[in-house]
Amino acid sequence: MDESESRDGQVADESFAAEVRQWLAENLTGEFGKLKGTGGPGSEHEFFEERLAWDRHLAAAGWTCLGWPAEHGGRGVGMGQHVAFHEEYAKANAPARVSHVGEELLGPTLIAFGTEEQKRRFLPGIRNVTELWAQGYSEPGAGSDLAGVATTARLADGKWVINGQKIWTSLAHVAQWAFVLCRTEPGSTRHQGLSFLLVPLDQPGVTVRPIQQLTGTSEFNEVFFDDAVTDADLVVGEPGEGWKVAMGLLTFERGVSTLGQQIGFARELRGIVDLARANGAHRDPAIRERIARAYVGLRVIRAHAMRTLDAVDAGTSGGEASVAKLLWANWHRDLGALAMDVRGAAGLVAPVADSAGIPGDVRDPEHLELDEWQRLFLFTRADTIYGGSDEIQRNIISERVLGLPREARP
Repeated sequence: MDESESRDGQVADESFAAEVRQWLAENLTGEFGKLKGTGGPGSEHEFFEERLAWDRHLAAAGWTCLGWPAEHGGRGVGMGQHVAFHEEYAKANAPARVSHVGEELLGPTLIAFGTEEQKRRFLPGIRNVTELWAQGYSEPGAGSDLAGVATTARLADGKWVINGQKIWTSLAHVAQWAFVLCRTEPGSTRHQGLSFLLVPLDQPGVTVRPIQQLTGTSEFNEVFFDDAVTDADLVVGEPGEGWKVAMGLLTFERGVSTLGQQIGFARELRGIVDLARANGAHRDPAIRERIARAYVGLRVIRAHAMRTLDAVDAGTSGGEASVAKLLWANWHRDLGALAMDVRGAAGLVAPVADSAGIPGDVRDPEHLELDEWQRLFLFTRADTIYGGSDEIQRNIISERVLGLPREARP
């Protein structure tokens, strides 16, 4: 690309960003304006139906699935414009999307690996936000190490019959479908013999149980499959090649939308700085140093994210996604701890009340009225675990990128 092409591309991206900014300013008003800052990790319970209506409003205006090819209902925008949308969306403090799993994870995966029939069946519902999806990867005995998946599926009478348990399944209680990694070849181990199935959740063989978190909310779930079924043709890729499809999806998961996530991180950091100035915590040299380190760390995360996206776009990605997860997860966890230290002793107290406003039982986390910094601290304890624990990410980097010997396994 010559200099003039680069300049033209930058101008186009800036023009697109201005279009996004104007649309959000005109539409994130009235009832939708009340949703600013709602939702997101630890707060997915907030105004769910209203945020679903907002997502459908975005879809009607053509602001969902921007990076999808036009033939699949997207707008086929380039990387620069896709990044611009996520950044402008985050800067506007727009509500967290309820359709992220379908739009950013399953949709691109179906486009890359699915059959034409699967694309025709599922992509319109994702684009229009009429069908929501959950991710069925982790299990009690196979969390970040997905090669240990034990949930089974066998073909019988034109159906896959599924038995097993998934855990930490985000938003399964509001989703209509889940993509489920299952072991479909008896006797297979590790990465072999896995298949990537599309499974309806509204059926007698599926039980969804919420998991209450430290924050008192329940966006994660256990999902039990007891002879649950799905059609034989709802396997993405070939049977037994589920590991390839699952890893392809994880590349999309750590893609362009993380840049919008970083805008949210920056907003949290600014809030902590404002709090430190207001309560005098900024006078503590140790606090000032940690704030400075947080600022530098956030710039490092962004620089690495851009490098990761360039590698994905060029088809040369290696361990960048694992490095990205290590960077942002540890940074965000440390930010939660910094928030509580800036908050001081007052951060140790959380009022409790029942639905009538009468003081409730402090042992019941559902009644805790946490402020934003307490919620940040409690929820970020999980950042280095969900989506692939630190230990697993380090193993991926050491074994698959650096070529070091595999970790000894029992």
